[in-house]
Amino acid sequence: MPVVVGHRALLTPRTLKEALRMRGEHPQAVPLAGCTDVYVSLNFGTLPATTFINLWPLDALRGIDVLDDVVRIGALTTYADLIASPIVRRHLPMLVAASREVGGPQIQQRGTLGGNVANASPAGDTLPVLAVTQAVVELQSVRGVRLVPFAEFYTGYRQSVAAPDELIVALHVPSPAGRQWFRKVGTRAAQAISKIVMAGIGGRAPRIGLGSVAPTVVRLPRTEAVLAAGGTIAEAQQALRAEIAPIDDIRSTADYRRLVASNLLAEFWRATAPRPRTTR
Repeated sequence: MPVVVGHRALLTPRTLKEALRMRGEHPQAVPLAGCTDVYVSLNFGTLPATTFINLWPLDALRGIDVLDDVVRIGALTTYADLIASPIVRRHLPMLVAASREVGGPQIQQRGTLGGNVANASPAGDTLPVLAVTQAVVELQSVRGVRLVPFAEFYTGYRQSVAAPDELIVALHVPSPAGRQWFRKVGTRAAQAISKIVMAGIGGRAPRIGLGSVAPTVVRLPRTEAVLAAGGTIAEAQQALRAEIAPIDDIRSTADYRRLVASNLLAEFWRATAPRPRTTR
């Protein structure tokens, strides 16, 4: 049933400064960008907010640049922008791969990286990439700018450290040295919420991030340590199963998620494990 919108208010700032002022004056307002998540909640009647701040016109929240191998991506950068960007293709091909898996072309033209982070779903396709690259979230309010490591950003299911008067303005994503790897498993290749989503960086100090296996996206430090120490894939899979806490829901079962995560770990390591050093 379509939601009634007559009692709702939409604020449209002309500048980032004005948006931050509105955010401070209306801390319960919901920021809007591509609306690919908000409209779903509105349609199902699960979003009680009545005031919204339209950020879409703000070009100050767009753009991709790189400095010292750290890619700064504006919060309103769309998945289509990420896919097309020569900078992202060069430095973060796994973020391109993740962006290609988000919905269809229409969603990719409207959905934004900042929106995926703000939505805080544990199934967010780009979030494991941000986790393993050790990205930093740039928050801003009328009080100033705050940089939060991505590993410290989420506090629980759909909860974060962002204050009510803050906006996500950018993501700072270091370009990793090892081989990058990404895989999403869903009902369909795209236009489906992930059952499991994994990103990894190979090499002698591997990093692994998983979505849809816990209340938030997670890194797997014990699993990473097993692989870095030269453990077998079976030992690493055992560590992985102990580190994740999947649930049964309408998309999948916990047992299925554990099995698929274990299989993806093996696939990741076959593709990215460092080759043994040879001696002469």
